[in-house]
Amino acid sequence: MKRILIILIIGFVFSTVQAQMDNPLKKGMPNTVTLSTGNVIYNLNGEWDAIFDNAHYGGISKDVIKITQEGNKFLGIRLIGTVFHRKGSETIKGELEGDGFKSLYGFNLPHGWTLSKGKISDGGKKIVIEEPIQAHDYTAIITLTRK
Repeated sequence: MKRILIILIIGFVFSTVQAQMDNPLKKGMPNTVTLSTGNVIYNLNGEWDAIFDNAHYGGISKDVIKITQEGNKFLGIRLIGTVFHRKGSETIKGELEGDGFKSLYGFNLPHGWTLSKGKISDGGKKIVIEEPIQAHDYTAIITLTRK
């Protein structure tokens, strides 16, 4: 009887932990929004300090990115601009799913929108994007920190 109880407890704990790992975001958590489907995702709306580490095009540059989000889709525009990217230009876009990205694109000249990888961390206060620059065989790193 004790063995059965122990097996049931272990099974319950394992399934609970697994469910939490699938989507650790909960309704009401800071920097999140609940969609009409009931799914909870990060709320990226707002201004973000941006550091672009792009060795091929001038090294490190800084900007401020304003992200607007509707549902699970978002778009980021530059508020300062650089020699290569004017103020007001689109720089990132994508869709969110769970605690991360369903799709993510970065904009770089002259190649346009590039499928990228990204990770949201620090409770939705930091985003690190890896944007491959295929023509030059390297990856630019964009680090966004919520203002």
